[in-house]
Amino acid sequence: MQPITFQPLYMNRVWGGRSLETLYHRALPDAQPYGESWELTDRPDEQSVVLDGPFAGQTLHELWTDYREDLFGTGLEGDRFPLLIKILDAHHDLSLQVHPPAALAEQLHGEPKTEMWFIAHAAPGAKLYLGLKDGTTRYQFEAALADGTVADLVHAVIPQVGDSILIPSGRLHAIGAGLLIYEIQQNSDTTYRVFDWNRLGLNGQPRPLHVAQSLQCIDFTDHQPSLDTPHGNTLATCPFFQVDHLTLPLGDTIDNTAFDRFSILTVITGELQSLEGHTFLPGDFLLLPRGAFPLTATAQTTLLQTTIPKT
Repeated sequence: MQPITFQPLYMNRVWGGRSLETLYHRALPDAQPYGESWELTDRPDEQSVVLDGPFAGQTLHELWTDYREDLFGTGLEGDRFPLLIKILDAHHDLSLQVHPPAALAEQLHGEPKTEMWFIAHAAPGAKLYLGLKDGTTRYQFEAALADGTVADLVHAVIPQVGDSILIPSGRLHAIGAGLLIYEIQQNSDTTYRVFDWNRLGLNGQPRPLHVAQSLQCIDFTDHQPSLDTPHGNTLATCPFFQVDHLTLPLGDTIDNTAFDRFSILTVITGELQSLEGHTFLPGDFLLLPRGAFPLTATAQTTLLQTTIPKT
């Protein structure tokens, strides 16, 4: 088994930029602002396609459906690959938003989404907006929405490169301008915007807001959350994924944490090489199938390894 790589899907966003081009030398489709690169996705309308190797041209959904045990391992259920993995390039502030908790998602005709962020690049002073300032009530929040001052009630932190945070469903959040983030999340595309900084979308019109749904979903007891503190190598763990941050000296190797399960590797710095001689550089994402041969660090390398916890 060799690592599997996919063609990224680039998404126009009013808040996006060109960092994927300048930092990772990627050829973006046109001169528009691109805020998201979907690296692994198995959505009905958005499919990752294998770039090369024996599965070239097949979609992630086809791999998940036809070769699940061979490529991904045992004990994995569900009609679709359970994760959606992205790079986010925030040239401007994203909207204040929330994802629905599982208890409300079906009622709101959405999907629950817990996600985690890893800060890959950060401009000086760039902010993350996380939860509410101490003492903020739902009544105060609704009043601030009405008079346009809601940003005054949102808690903000200034992250550094290498910081991370888990964003559970129900947490009010936004990514501020000047951040490039690796995002690992449940396979969901449900986001409720509660405030969009009074700006216009790419079509010159205000983007839709979902105030009623947002107010049902926001956890109004979530006051001033902090960035996460790693537990050893582990940055985030929840029922849906585990993300570990690893450093490999030159010549060290990496393989799956469990022989009978796959993992996703994200190169942060340095360089990995497969047994077949393929090289993986910063910003590359690869699926390491069950039973794959180890990869070797051909320079000191830092990376994320994402796995699905066994139940």
